[in-house]
Amino acid sequence: MAYEMNIRGTQDKVKIRSPWAAALLPFVTLGIYHLVWWYRINREMRDYGQAKGYDLGQNPTNSVLALFPGGLIIIPAIVTYWRGTKRAQGASSVAGQEPLNGWIAIILYLILSPGLWAYIQISLNKVWEAEAEPVPGGELPPPQKRDATPPPLEPQPEGQAAEPPAPAGEQPPPQGEQPPPQSEPPPGSGS
Repeated sequence: MAYEMNIRGTQDKVKIRSPWAAALLPFVTLGIYHLVWWYRINREMRDYGQAKGYDLGQNPTNSVLALFPGGLIIIPAIVTYWRGTKRAQGASSVAGQEPLNGWIAIILYLILSPGLWAYIQISLNKVWEAEAEPVPGGELPPPQKRDATPPPLEPQPEGQAAEPPAPAGEQPPPQGEQPPPQSEPPPGSGS
């Protein structure tokens, strides 16, 4: 499912897309979805760059032509993926978001290309969530859980020091009692 949004201050549209769609639909559609997706994200980054006064690409059609038919001679496809990843990093930087990691992108490209496509889409989704607003009458994307921080500890009452937890399998002595002394083996028991 995709959520259409407008870049703030413009009428240019961007979409928050499912990273699963970016990774898996190319297989279902025999590569057609990937070409359409690559064109659209490059157009969105170009429009976003123009709105913010940065060069994030000029011609998304050339990016697609580098994939097909340019991918038949391999080098243009590698170049368009490299440049597209750099544009996604630039868009993240312009938006004040953490850019995607170039090393992770290279590893994903070499080992599992659909992982790279999903990684780029996740990065762009963060940019669009920060820099775009829903089209009038459009749906808002569901809020993302970004903070996985555990809840804070409850404060200890004044004057009580926190006791370290007892080792596993050992019961702490009741309050006010001393622990029983450790018994020693009788002499001559052989241990």
